[in-house]
Amino acid sequence: MWQPLLVVVSLAVASLCALCLGTPHVPPHRLPGALLDGDATLAGIVVTELRVPRLVLALVAGACLGAAGLVLQEALRNPLAVPEMLGVSSGAALGVAAPLVLALSLPAALQPLLALCGAALGGGLTLLAAGLGRSPSAVLLTGAAVAAALQAALLVLMVMADQLDLQLIYRYLLGSLSARTWEDVTGLWPWLVVAVPALVLCAPVLSVMRLGDEDAEALGVRARRARVAALAVAVVLIAPVTAVCGPVAWVGFLAPHLARWFAPGSGAVHWLPWSAAWGAVVVVVADVPARLALAPVETPAGAWTALLGVPAGVVLMRSGRRGRAAGRGPAGPAAVRVPPRTAVPAAADGALRTEAEEHARRDGPGARDCGGDPARPAGTTGTEDAR
Repeated sequence: MWQPLLVVVSLAVASLCALCLGTPHVPPHRLPGALLDGDATLAGIVVTELRVPRLVLALVAGACLGAAGLVLQEALRNPLAVPEMLGVSSGAALGVAAPLVLALSLPAALQPLLALCGAALGGGLTLLAAGLGRSPSAVLLTGAAVAAALQAALLVLMVMADQLDLQLIYRYLLGSLSARTWEDVTGLWPWLVVAVPALVLCAPVLSVMRLGDEDAEALGVRARRARVAALAVAVVLIAPVTAVCGPVAWVGFLAPHLARWFAPGSGAVHWLPWSAAWGAVVVVVADVPARLALAPVETPAGAWTALLGVPAGVVLMRSGRRGRAAGRGPAGPAAVRVPPRTAVPAAADGALRTEAEEHARRDGPGARDCGGDPARPAGTTGTEDAR
């Protein structure tokens, strides 16, 4: 019940701060006039041409990264599976940074394609090295190694770059929304047209993948192909965003954990839209201090998402595990409950003892030797049985 309210309030407050704060300062009651004025005033130009497209880009980028993070975590059944650890983000950044360092004159419209090729290269290398997704844990460990190799290639490019290109690459690799315009926003819509239907089709399969590979195979889902398809969907979501604003770190880690924390008993179908919503909240909230904390110098938004997202995600993950453990109760032999011994009233206990003594006197000493065995006749002893 609290999740929709928190998402709406957080987005409203962060969006209002993003549009009003800065130089020039636009009070909230003058914001509608600035939006309607457009190019007529300085405040209108700043709001409509700089702040609004930056806000829209933050919303779209956060939603894509949050949804991609949930897809990867559910497909690999690991809460630590994030784009930064699977070679996807590093590959996309390498695809965009390489032409810049090598002085290749390419049109800006090709940057999403280059990022897509780089992300597909990183994800493909991860799957090939892990045996085409044979094991979720193998995919995650291999992806970390592939991401380290791609980051090493980025460091080599940074050594080869001159001072100006080095500053551009450094700011780009940290993930920045600075100086983004409507052209950058409109370049994302064709990719969203492809990614949104793929997400709708992918969500029910992710719910089945949570059961494990054997159970998924029993229900008719081919685990390896589903894992490859999930990675392809994540690539389509991550690559265009990385091409425009760089790898905004750890949004795909924090947003799915927020969605699970508010609805721990749900499935991927329910978590997917809320993970996208929380991703948008995280990026919009992080962009406000990135633009204003050290004004007039802008800091990368990716630095703030990593600084705030990693500890918050770890806390949410630990609290979620504790909640599931408390719901299951103790495991193992200690969980087996032994029924308590029924208490016998004192009067009934005395009556039972009197009746037992009467039977013992009537049947003779052999009854005591029998030990109450119903298969042995009363009055016979163990010695008689031996004879």
